Amino acid sequence: MAKETKNTSMRSAHQRFLSNGTAVGLMVLTPALCLLAYWLGGEMGLTLVAIGTPILAGLNILLPRLVMPAPTTWSRAGTLSPTEFHAAAREYMGAARTAGRKAVIFMIAIDDFPDLVNRYGRGAMDKVLDECSLRIASMVRKDDLVGTLDTSIFGLCLTPQSSLDLETCLELAGRIAGNLAEPFSIDGTSVYLTASIGFCQLGRESAVTTVDEMDPVAACAIEAMGHAQASSHGSIRAYNHKARAVSDRSETGADDAVEALENGEIVAWFQPQISTDTGKITGFEALARWIHPTRGPIAPAEFLPQLEAAHRMGRLSEVMIYHAFTSMRAWDQAGVDVHQVGINFSSAELSDPNLVEKISWELDRFEIAPERMVVEILETVVADGPDDVITRNIQGLRMLGCSIDLDDFGTGHASLNSIRRFGVGRIKIDRSFVMKSDRDADQQRMIRAILTMAEKLDLETLAEGVETVGEHSLLAQLGCTHVQGYGIGKPMPFDQTLGWIRSHNAKLQAPPDIGRAAG
Repeated sequence: MAKETKNTSMRSAHQRFLSNGTAVGLMVLTPALCLLAYWLGGEMGLTLVAIGTPILAGLNILLPRLVMPAPTTWSRAGTLSPTEFHAAAREYMGAARTAGRKAVIFMIAIDDFPDLVNRYGRGAMDKVLDECSLRIASMVRKDDLVGTLDTSIFGLCLTPQSSLDLETCLELAGRIAGNLAEPFSIDGTSVYLTASIGFCQLGRESAVTTVDEMDPVAACAIEAMGHAQASSHGSIRAYNHKARAVSDRSETGADDAVEALENGEIVAWFQPQISTDTGKITGFEALARWIHPTRGPIAPAEFLPQLEAAHRMGRLSEVMIYHAFTSMRAWDQAGVDVHQVGINFSSAELSDPNLVEKISWELDRFEIAPERMVVEILETVVADGPDDVITRNIQGLRMLGCSIDLDDFGTGHASLNSIRRFGVGRIKIDRSFVMKSDRDADQQRMIRAILTMAEKLDLETLAEGVETVGEHSLLAQLGCTHVQGYGIGKPMPFDQTLGWIRSHNAKLQAPPDIGRAAG
């Protein structure tokens, strides 16, 4: 594609050269033409040639530029046009398939763009989009393709390479989202935005119906972007052909999910969190679980979008708060020490203007100290500005005394400014960084960087997805303060938590077996 663009530019330059050369030739021949005109037509002929030749020379230069069709590109800040991008991406995918190499296409959509235009004006947002394209281009290599595919949608196709795994793609998507989440300064005004990103790796695409100019990988990346946009602002989604089946079932299953929520089938399960320093239990995370009476366990990834589509996320938060506070009171009555419980809040839940008042009332009703409630928010929950309802709610909960955890850190786009603005007290390191960290030097460097940043910002840290003793040991050595995962304890219903707590505490009190003879 780069060669094709270069050839087009060369053809245009060649046409300009011919036009300019013809004009110069006319001007050089003007004296001879004047003599010939005077000999043939006298003074009248001389006058016409003297006046007409410069006019013809000028028109010869100007007319081709006026009538030459404008290029079909309408890209921003040096990016490719839709036609150019899809043609080049198709060539890249074809070359990768032939050579057996890895490739990926990302689709990046600016969330709520019409609302941003209404707020800041089209002129300002055009400047923001130009800056977006420059930021994206600055994060990739010169041979990678960046295109403007629609008013607020960008495409990115990486150069085919020998190694390109899912974690690398997620990391790049997270860095792009984080870069775009940094404020844009337009005419003295700070503009905040989020971007939903979908991507598809070569070899993971399904048979999809596309136009001739679009590679199936690009079409699947667009579909993944749609799933990201439907999830929440700033989401990142890898293409999965199963997602389409889930989406197809979501409309028919939404009523079932809502009914299950109201019937008490969707309840809170609890996953323990422990200190890496003492090994003691520091809290639990409340996780929504649906055990269907005939289908058995249903994955949260299936029923949570159904509840969101049915606008029942607020009701879900009420249910989760009730179960969490009821459990805390029961643990207190049983004489076991559970310092705090984390409850996840989505953008929809945090957009409720009355959220702080509701939670304050529930804390009083259950006689729960506010500091025992941890509000867990995803990196993707980034507010539009300092007066946004989400920001005001998070700040209000912080002032109430609740702790704020930033969940899945490293996969979204939280900026240092948003950490400060939200009053975050702890970041939860996503399991994608924790997995195999005791055997992967790159993972260790990433974790070390996150922990160093957290230390400088005086933030506590909690690593998710800890499954092995090696991962647990490494995280403790690197200075992570809390851990959570299947290697510590799986999510469990409340009636199993008391037994798990007593068993875990007994292990801490038991003397070590060092020096004893093997029996």
